[in-house]
Amino acid sequence: MSATAPRPLLMDCDTGIDDAIALLYLCLTPGVDLRAVTTVAGNTSAEQAAVNTLQVLETAGRTDVPVAAGAATTLRGDTNEEATFVHGEGGLGGVRLPAPTAALDPRHAAELIVDTARAAGGDLEILATAPLTNLALALRAEPRLPQLVRHVTVMGGAVHHPGNISPVAEANIGHDPEAAALVLAAGWDLTVVPLDVTMRENLTEAHRLRLLAHGTPVSRLAGEILDFYFAFHEESALPFRGSACHDPLAAGIAVGEVTPKLAPRLPVTVDTADGAARGALVADTRGIHRGYPELPGANAVVVLETDGTFPELLVERLCRPGE
Repeated sequence: MSATAPRPLLMDCDTGIDDAIALLYLCLTPGVDLRAVTTVAGNTSAEQAAVNTLQVLETAGRTDVPVAAGAATTLRGDTNEEATFVHGEGGLGGVRLPAPTAALDPRHAAELIVDTARAAGGDLEILATAPLTNLALALRAEPRLPQLVRHVTVMGGAVHHPGNISPVAEANIGHDPEAAALVLAAGWDLTVVPLDVTMRENLTEAHRLRLLAHGTPVSRLAGEILDFYFAFHEESALPFRGSACHDPLAAGIAVGEVTPKLAPRLPVTVDTADGAARGALVADTRGIHRGYPELPGANAVVVLETDGTFPELLVERLCRPGE
């Protein structure tokens, strides 16, 4: 892939509010070739997330992107509770959109991931903003997948930051620890974007009002669905009306628009035991006082600091002239 060629990208998500904002951002970002979107159970069911994805893509004028639903349960067969208290009924903050005109791709998400990787000739990049079950299933179906994919960016985990589904576990890793462990150990070029940075890049009510005032289908949808998300964050996570930029920040890092200030390469794995630490991302940060020298077994770049300016870039992108 040349330096100026569009970046082939597949997004694997559980389309709730922040996934939807990330999708809109990707659709409006020059140089991004969104090849496919796959969905998994997480914020909502895999099937509802797929319908949400079709609706969001249609709002952005991208009915050409194939969308496939995937895993309804974890690798070991567990069913996680849907996060309606975070994302509202239906996953988009209770906002009702017209039924999509495009149909779902008939393939299982794991099959679409493998097929898209093969078709991209080694150039495909994957952005995962959900439990990693689909990627784990794709790895089982095609063990050579890490050789077929250029890069994987995972929004998930917490290193020094508290978890959000337990004191130590973040939702995307913690909702399927076995899948996450398999994906992190697969040997591909990997970047992990944890809560340490996503919780410090915050959208505010002023941003949301700008989106609504811009008045295009994309900006209006973003402003409307963020209303529910802001209410959740203000009640449980932040001292003001606003929200974290979980999935959108990971998207910004994945496409190269956000350059991390601190992103050491670390050994990372996942606690899969049935105990208090189940689902924790275990990152070896023992080199913290020596500038994080690369340790044996380092398998992922872990983003620990960004500069806090991404929300402004995000809102500007969603308010692009003519969009």
